[in-house]
Amino acid sequence: MAFFFILAGVVLRLLPHLPNFAPIAAMALFGGVYLNKKYALLIPLIALFLGDIFIGFYSPWIMFSVYGSFALIGLLGLWLKKNKTIPNIIGSALMGSIIFFLVTNFAMWAIPHSLYPHNLQGLMQSYIMGLPFFRNTLLGDFFYVGAMFGLYELVLKITNTWQLQKERDGFHFRKLARKRI
Repeated sequence: MAFFFILAGVVLRLLPHLPNFAPIAAMALFGGVYLNKKYALLIPLIALFLGDIFIGFYSPWIMFSVYGSFALIGLLGLWLKKNKTIPNIIGSALMGSIIFFLVTNFAMWAIPHSLYPHNLQGLMQSYIMGLPFFRNTLLGDFFYVGAMFGLYELVLKITNTWQLQKERDGFHFRKLARKRI
């Protein structure tokens, strides 16, 4: 079921949306919490790459910063797996937005042919110019983290309740033995 949420995240990224109002950071956080550790970082990055195939590739320096920031958010998700509470989920979503903002705007300043001068004033200008995008990043991350984590936990609760009800009422699905011919 977690893979379904990742696939849905790819589809949502391809639909028209406000700049930076996208599910990718939520996918990375969600993947870190609910996917097997082996896939937790890999699947969201593959989803990001598949989206980039359709949307288009961009500067390798910037791509590296984007993918790297989502890998860091995935690592944050691995921490969250062992510390999953509502305040920690909200805090991790906020931290993920901040990581993405700091890393990608630093990369926009640091690239060789930057729009910004390579000094402290240029770096600050890069961060200031990124603030409108940061607002959308925050809104998107909180929305998609709330939707993904909330729906997933709701489905788990419903299926667990349904399973307990079946067991209480005497319904047990048993694996039928197959005859060999």
